[in-house]
Order: sequence, then structure tokens, then C-alpha cells
Amino acid sequence: MEIREPEISRDQVMIIADEAFTPENVCIVSGAGTGIGRAVAIAAAANGLMAVGLDINEAEGQKTQQMARDMGGQMIFIPTDLTRDEQIEAAVEEAAKLGKIRYLANIAGLQHIDPVDRFPMEKYDLMMRIMLRAPFYLSQRCIPLMRQNADGVGVIGHMASVHAHICTMNKPVYNITKFGLRALAQSISAEGEGKIRSFTVSTGFVQTPLALNQIPAQAAQRGIAPEAVVRDVMMGKSRVKEMMTPVEVANLFILGFSRHAKYLVGGDLLFDGGMVLTY
Repeated sequence: MEIREPEISRDQVMIIADEAFTPENVCIVSGAGTGIGRAVAIAAAANGLMAVGLDINEAEGQKTQQMARDMGGQMIFIPTDLTRDEQIEAAVEEAAKLGKIRYLANIAGLQHIDPVDRFPMEKYDLMMRIMLRAPFYLSQRCIPLMRQNADGVGVIGHMASVHAHICTMNKPVYNITKFGLRALAQSISAEGEGKIRSFTVSTGFVQTPLALNQIPAQAAQRGIAPEAVVRDVMMGKSRVKEMMTPVEVANLFILGFSRHAKYLVGGDLLFDGGMVLTY
């Protein structure tokens, strides 16, 4: 079987009329090289923001930059290793030279399939550093800059998951980091005085390399065919029997950043096809 990451076209992007969606305002997006991060960066640029993409994969990050520009948007890509504090600091400093830091989307992530008793601790450390520590540190570096905006406003969105609501087998560290991102969003919002707000987006499986690449591992561990992984494991509890596309997820971030979401303060946008709440 083959499920490919879908192409992104401008007509798929939700365009919102918002006076803050201007090139003077910067939207930093981690994990911008592929998948949801790529889609969020492109959607932010298409909505008139100055998108700044961060990723360790320079070739794919440059491709995202070109895709955003081909849609008429403005985007800069900064190669960034999210395990290196000095590179995070440098990236935020560079982004601040391009305009006012107003939006941050913490998207970068990775996956490893193993039970708790066999989970490699080096993989645990890497996942925690990229998926929880880096979002925390990026938020820490951006919040003071957001407070310097004329209105003191900023918004930080985090890519969570149904695994921020329920835990499934063989994904213990993924589960932990996603639950942690919900706590981070709520903590930022508790301290934000209504001006710096934060939220999470929780989806089921999305057509990204991260999701697609785990199909063979899931098949091997469960002793079933790859097709059965998609049908019975990934989409088994979903009432919508197809994966979301990255741009559909990106549109949720644009909504969360926009003027229409002023009451989204520490909340979670659960768009999961019914996996969590209907069973």
C-alpha cells in the first residue's frame, strides 16, 4: 500500500481577514520541513504573515520556503537543530529582525514504537528534548518579545494529538510529550494575563511522513498487514475513515491564531473524527 503526503494548493488554505495578519508580524513554525509544520508555515505566509520556518532538514525547509513564496507569501527558512539551545536562541533572534514576534507554532516531532520495558532511553531523551523541551524553550524566548508588541499580544500554538487525551500501546513517550504540551499551553495561558494565550491542536492520524513511516513498525509489532494497521488501528475508532491532510490541520492553527479565537485560552482544538469522544 502507498499513502503519499498530499500536495498543498492555495484554495485549500483558510484565509482569514485579520488586521494582525500582516508581514510586519512574524509567525515562527518549528518542524517546517515536512508535514504539518510545512503546511502551517505555508498557511501563515498565505495569510499575509512573515513565516519563519525552523527545521534540521535544510533541503526540505528550503522547499517549504519556495512553496510559500510560490503562493505569494513571505517566508524565511532558518536551519535549526532543536536539540541545541544556542541554535534556538539564534533562530529567534534572526526572526525578530524580520518583524514583531506575534505567533509561534510548535510542530516538530518524531515517533518511536516500543513498549515501556523496551523503550531505548536515548530515544526517550531525544523525543523529550525535541517535543517538550524545545517548545518550552522557544516559548520562553518568544514571550518577552511578544510582550514588547504595541498591544502586548502573542499567541503560541502546539501540535498535540489524540495521544494528549488517550494513551495507546507502544507509544509511551509520544503520549507523555503530547499530554505535556497541553499542560504547557495551559501554563502559558495562566501566566499570560489574557494577552499571551496558548492552545493545542489534537488530531487523529494525519497524512504526514511521521504517521506514514510508522505503519511498517506497527504492522511488525502487531503481526498484521500494513493495510490492517491503517484500517483497524489508525482509523479503527474514528468515525471518519480517512486521514486528515496537513493543510486541514494548518487551518486549525490559523483559526487559533486569529481574532476569532480570543477565547481560546489554554484550550484544545480536538479534531479527531470522534476517536476520543465517541466509542
